[in-house]
Amino acid sequence: MEYLRISGGTPLRGTVSLSGSKNAALAILAGALLTEEPCTIHNVPPIEDVGTMLRVLSAIGVKVSLVKPGSVRIDASLLNDNPLPYDLVKKMRASFYVSGALLGRIHRARVPLPGGCVIGARPVDFHINAFRQLGATVELQHGLMVAEVERLRGTHIVLDPRWCSVGATVNTMLVACLAEGETVIDHAAREPEVTNFADFLLSMGAQIEGAGTSEIRVTGVSGLKGSEFHVISDRIEAGSYLFMGAATGGDVRVEPISPNLLEFVLCKLDETGVEVDTDETSARVRVTRRPVALDVATAPFPGFPTDLQPLILALTCTAAGRSVIQETIYEGRLHYVGELTRMGANVKVVNQTAVVRGVTKLSGAPVESPDLRAGAALVAAGLSAEGQTEITGVGVIDRGYYQLEEKLSGLGADIIRRDSDGNVVRPSAEVNECSDWQEILASI
Repeated sequence: MEYLRISGGTPLRGTVSLSGSKNAALAILAGALLTEEPCTIHNVPPIEDVGTMLRVLSAIGVKVSLVKPGSVRIDASLLNDNPLPYDLVKKMRASFYVSGALLGRIHRARVPLPGGCVIGARPVDFHINAFRQLGATVELQHGLMVAEVERLRGTHIVLDPRWCSVGATVNTMLVACLAEGETVIDHAAREPEVTNFADFLLSMGAQIEGAGTSEIRVTGVSGLKGSEFHVISDRIEAGSYLFMGAATGGDVRVEPISPNLLEFVLCKLDETGVEVDTDETSARVRVTRRPVALDVATAPFPGFPTDLQPLILALTCTAAGRSVIQETIYEGRLHYVGELTRMGANVKVVNQTAVVRGVTKLSGAPVESPDLRAGAALVAAGLSAEGQTEITGVGVIDRGYYQLEEKLSGLGADIIRRDSDGNVVRPSAEVNECSDWQEILASI
């Protein structure tokens, strides 16, 4: 079992080169199934979730090849409707995107109900209801969703306004692109990853209006063509490093990223007293005094992202005063707080709200990462703490952060990965993107 060992207390300083967006890449890889022609996707991060998605695609006849590190060629000309392997789908909710792509392209999908980070119920009911409204017959058989349709017909789909589900928006668009007539999606997700995904579909010849707003209109076409496309930078990775820099009292820049994608996040950082600077392609935080407490509630874009809730909570653990952090998207997403209290944080949770009273310093301790973003928050806490922190369960962190310890080491962090015998795993000098891609492709 691998773990991260962090010796905290050193302010992070420097620039982080961001990877491609995990959430956008996963949707775009599924979208490449909608055409018989090859698609080349650039700026794809070689992280665990991408590897899982590529293995899922391979299981249904898709040929995956590497053009160069970060650029993947998807050839779905021999796409089939074999049942997707449960051992892959259970690892990641985004694998359910394949169901929409299969239904749109070959009118049949057999997909196990998905897994991923255990943070609340996170049902796929919205997806299934959309499939049915578009004309599909959907049955649940022993944990398997079986969907079939003879003719897909455009319709008016109203998603739950409380959620504005990214996944349901993506899956509905996947099916609607090849349906007859127009599909209107009300309360659609407005996230930049959805807009990037829509731009990819447009590059394939889809007819889509309104991406980035709460109403998306898709006019079905008879077929889509291949495309070459670039994935946007990961705004959640960007926010993570900015919060880590702030938590350590450092000076960190992230690039390339449009600050517009981080507007609410940067406003909240500014509210804590952290100095925030931006230009067209980067954002920077610089700490000159102890951050102060703030209140924040998660919300769909353009609000504060739920994926960064654990990171801002980690920052408030040492901010002066009383902070209130409210999670409105996923029930149970504050379950990691107990690990922070092991490090000396003063946090009380009532229902979906955390009340944080900032302490002067956290203390290093052994902790366990329960999920992807909570793991990143524990890293932030360990970097800011006095003494040594050991974080187990790092496999879930690898699902969303490429070369986490290498990027942090480049900012001056004392962080290293070891195996259960204490041996260093993947020393920085031996890590390069080419070898990471070769490892992923070898597993397909």
